[in-house]
Amino acid sequence: MVASGFDSDRGILLTGATGFLGGEVLARQLERRDRPVYLLVRARTANEARARLRRTLISLLGRAEPWSQRVTAIPADLTTPGLGLTPERRRWVAERTSQIVHCAASVSFTLDLRESRRINVAGTSRLLDLAALCSHHGRFDCFTHISTAYVAGTHSGRFGEGDLDLGQDFRNPYERSKFEAEALVRRRASSLPVQVLRPSIVVGDSRTGWTPAFNVLYWPLRAFARGSYPAIPADPAAPVDVVPVDYVADAVLALAGRPGTTFHLTAGDRASTVGELIDLACDHLGRPAPRVIPPALYRRTIHPVLVRTGDESRRRALRRSEVFFPYFSVATAYGNTRARQALAPAGIEAPDLRSYFPKLIDFAAAASWGRQPVERRHAASALAPVPA
Repeated sequence: MVASGFDSDRGILLTGATGFLGGEVLARQLERRDRPVYLLVRARTANEARARLRRTLISLLGRAEPWSQRVTAIPADLTTPGLGLTPERRRWVAERTSQIVHCAASVSFTLDLRESRRINVAGTSRLLDLAALCSHHGRFDCFTHISTAYVAGTHSGRFGEGDLDLGQDFRNPYERSKFEAEALVRRRASSLPVQVLRPSIVVGDSRTGWTPAFNVLYWPLRAFARGSYPAIPADPAAPVDVVPVDYVADAVLALAGRPGTTFHLTAGDRASTVGELIDLACDHLGRPAPRVIPPALYRRTIHPVLVRTGDESRRRALRRSEVFFPYFSVATAYGNTRARQALAPAGIEAPDLRSYFPKLIDFAAAASWGRQPVERRHAASALAPVPA
């Protein structure tokens, strides 16, 4: 049996707390709420789960106490039947959970579809089954599924908070698997109180630039900073919808627990553009603007030359970042009217990228673009100027 001081209290079950967004949600739950928190942690034993929880708390909050007194770490695995929980442990969890916030997912663009589905679709299905068991054992308020605005796939035009299947195709297995997972959540709405939150591209904290996850926007920026791009396949007018993790986590905390709703946690009408992003990067890094060419022309003429010429490090950087190039010619606008209206009373809104872009780049440089990780608690000092 898992030890806990909240045996009679019903609390929130959180997945993905050892990850980027999930960790930010956990920190806010502990700092701003007083409910018990139950974490499904990928681990083989209860001791291993507690050790991972302790490391996570220290990294996020600077210390494990007193936070660990309110959190129970439960060893689990979303990719195995029954989440890897024994019947006794499943029942123990179900009796104590009144809300689930499902943040865990693979965000890799390079996994094949089978593996992406194993994590994102099958894992969500198992969490929904657990939610049904929670409902059976008592009052269950809401299953909040953290999806992505990119379930819109290749849809051209405005994609609203009420939209899902508009006949779109998808750029990669990540998008497709998240679309399928959200469709699964919606199918369970007739029997469970469910909710969907859709962030767009999540980047570092707007105040410090902190992130442990240097993907999507970061790969192209890193390659550009190193002079790896003589040309970029993009549409300068294409929107780049970017939101900082602090905004997303604040919004999750404020909006979670409203069944029957779907909210876009996006920049929406305040989204930047590829052209503006290039200008910001050039200004901050002091580099000349790369040539911007149509994606089809790049693929047909420039790409074959680049992969055959230059040093190996440049070719490697190019290969790793090309998976993100399709996001520089997106033709989708992610409407967020409902979210803005719901968040306005709490004063929560997505800041303009221009206001915090320098912090993103400066922190990335301080962390060597992920090669020298900086813990959240040390993020502000990582950007502090070195005394002369």
